[in-house]
Amino acid sequence: MAKYLMLKHYRGGRPSTNAVPMDQLTPEEWTAHIQHMHDMEERLIASGELVSAEGLSMAGSWVRYDGEGRPPVVDGPFAETKDLIAGWMLVEVDSYERALEIASELSAAPWAGGEPLGEWLELREVMSAPPVDAA
Repeated sequence: MAKYLMLKHYRGGRPSTNAVPMDQLTPEEWTAHIQHMHDMEERLIASGELVSAEGLSMAGSWVRYDGEGRPPVVDGPFAETKDLIAGWMLVEVDSYERALEIASELSAAPWAGGEPLGEWLELREVMSAPPVDAA
């Protein structure tokens, strides 16, 4: 079993096939989009494949350690569009092919006109811990 992270981006990545801006969706279209994700999460919980899924607000800050006894350095609240992550879904599956299948389903969430969003998702395998040297 391997874990895969699917990252959803607000903007800055490749355009979706149904690229209607979020603020132009009807309340019914937005509800259908969110319901698709909830239904998908329920199926993945039932199959034992869902590890975690969360949506994130658009606001954020970059934070950096600045030395012992000093306050952290904060830049923001803003993010460059290429770095703006809308949310994630973390799954644990038997194969890369299954992770692709799940990512494709998530990408197909309904959007404007009830048509699939067709958004690009960033799919990344979670690294396992490095081997422990028994010597």
